[in-house]
Amino acid sequence: MEIKPLRGYRYTGDTTRDISTVVAPPYDQISPETQDRLYALNLHNIVRVTYPKDAPGKYGQAREVLDAWLAEGVWRRDERPAIYPYYQSYSDAGQSVTRTGFVALGGVSDYRRGVVLPHERTHVGPKRDRMDLLEATAADIGLLFMLASDPDGELGRATAPAGEPIAEARDLKGERHRLWRVTDATAIARVQALMAPRQVIIADGHHRYETAVAYAGHHPEAAHKLMAFFALEAPGLTILPNHRLVHSVQGFDFDDLMHVATRWFDVAPLADPLVAQLENRTIGVVSGSDAALLRLKPAEFDRIAWPKRTSRAWRGLAVSILHEGLLRPLLGITDAKLDAKTHVDYTADRVEAVRLAREGKCQAAFLIAPTTPAELQAIVRGGELLPQKSTHFYPKLLDGLVFHRLGE
Repeated sequence: MEIKPLRGYRYTGDTTRDISTVVAPPYDQISPETQDRLYALNLHNIVRVTYPKDAPGKYGQAREVLDAWLAEGVWRRDERPAIYPYYQSYSDAGQSVTRTGFVALGGVSDYRRGVVLPHERTHVGPKRDRMDLLEATAADIGLLFMLASDPDGELGRATAPAGEPIAEARDLKGERHRLWRVTDATAIARVQALMAPRQVIIADGHHRYETAVAYAGHHPEAAHKLMAFFALEAPGLTILPNHRLVHSVQGFDFDDLMHVATRWFDVAPLADPLVAQLENRTIGVVSGSDAALLRLKPAEFDRIAWPKRTSRAWRGLAVSILHEGLLRPLLGITDAKLDAKTHVDYTADRVEAVRLAREGKCQAAFLIAPTTPAELQAIVRGGELLPQKSTHFYPKLLDGLVFHRLGE
């Protein structure tokens, strides 16, 4: 992966380095309620550019907002090219964790070159939205979350920051984000040399990456994209499961589903779905006051009608077993229905999933174990894509810590 330093634009609207009120989560994590909350936080919140409210001419309005901010000096460009160490500190299962990485410009290229590896499919609608915004603003603001192998920690040591951060923020969930700046040419060259032979995997940002590739095809000067790189092996690679919330299935009946499921699964009562330990071959199902734990019978694994040319690693994922062993054959939820978003919603919050199922806001919540980093690597490096919504990396990166203007 070719990387370059950048003269990043950073918020300078006040004298404090706490910029919590002007940053925002990635656009695809912003609900209408979250958008309203971000708008109310600060007149200079970056959401006004990254995810403007839906209205005629919204992309042009985003450009006008950004141009005004730059003219007023609300965001200013750093004087020297730099890479930006980026640390996220958060709580995971009651433990304090810090994920360490760095922000730089990364070269964009077609997946066929094998430099950047995807792990999920993309859809036309989000890419059209991101392209329209990019064409209007030429602003490269959304950080791509990229994973690079660093088994001996050499890359981590080369990007370790010194001194106090130049900016810090709390996200909407209260997690802490800190940014430093490294301008030393020798240090930057060292990081570039370490990154040059490495492949990277997209954790979050597939739509934005593919949009950047397409944009570079028409704008050769925009051959690099703002990216944040983190180690696959280091502490802090927290992947949450995306639980499935099923609705609109005609004739759905919990007891009938459990009866038919016994063909492939051992079915047992689930006393407390909030604390149940889920493994990759177990699935929790909650529907109203009912709850059950399904465990795939070992002898039935190979009898599931797996999609052709999928590996055993792919078939062993909890999400694969859920879709191919339950949702598709027993509830008729096909890939087309998943793409149309007519029958399944998602949440990484198990408490929310159980609550919605208990309250009847969905017909059933299907609870699964998370995809592990080892599973992710095995499947992606084998040339496969994970089923959609297989991963929820936590915490999300923040927009507005630092950004780039394409072509500069």
